[in-house]
Amino acid sequence: MQNTTAPQSKELSFALEIARKAGDIALEYYNQGTTGSMKQDNTPVTIADQNCERMIREALAESFPKDAILGEEEGGSDKLDSSCRKWIIDPIDGTYNFTRQLPVWSVLLALEEDGEIILGILNAPANGEIFWAEKGGGTYRNGERVHVSNINKVSESQFEFGAPVRLVELGYWDGLRRIAEATYRQRAYGDYLNFAHVLCGKAEAALEVGVKTWDIAPMKILATEAGGRYTDLVGGESIYTGSCLVSNGLVHDELLKLLRGD
Repeated sequence: MQNTTAPQSKELSFALEIARKAGDIALEYYNQGTTGSMKQDNTPVTIADQNCERMIREALAESFPKDAILGEEEGGSDKLDSSCRKWIIDPIDGTYNFTRQLPVWSVLLALEEDGEIILGILNAPANGEIFWAEKGGGTYRNGERVHVSNINKVSESQFEFGAPVRLVELGYWDGLRRIAEATYRQRAYGDYLNFAHVLCGKAEAALEVGVKTWDIAPMKILATEAGGRYTDLVGGESIYTGSCLVSNGLVHDELLKLLRGD
């Protein structure tokens, strides 16, 4: 793998610094052990989530005061004027794992401009890895460039997915069965790890449904800059539909057809 990164914009340099700082804060809570409470949407939150998002927001307000912010804990608008740049924050993606001291959680940060994600960060400090991508610059893990796999047959593919209950609730269970029958191997690690496996060529596709914009926003540019593909489940490229398929691109269309029963 290539060991030197592409030149970084001031936005990417800032985002890397702030994502690492948030990861360090979260990791202290994680190592000590912390409990959470349930929000109105029945998802967990901890003081670590709240403190990390507050720190990121304050840093953004100081460095990029004209930019809008959309975050999991403090909200914001997901339908702003297209001329307004927007930072999208998930201070701790995988809070349930975080509270159980399972290492599959991450700090997610993305920058959207003119309706396009131009920068994405995924920092998973408990597993010692950080991914980043900027438009036109490739995708990196811990400073080394990564690329999706070149497997082009569904029958030889590893397919990964998130919470099965959401697939059932949203009507994709039969589609998952069809994919399971067609692919070589299936796993449900969940949260950031499914996507990370695709980025590094360890799996061919990852599916998420019933999630929020901040859960998947960075995955779009991380996947495309790694040579892969990101779509929602109707074939568009929105980060606002709550579902996505990320793949190496070579098996993408066939997996979508299987999922939807086309």
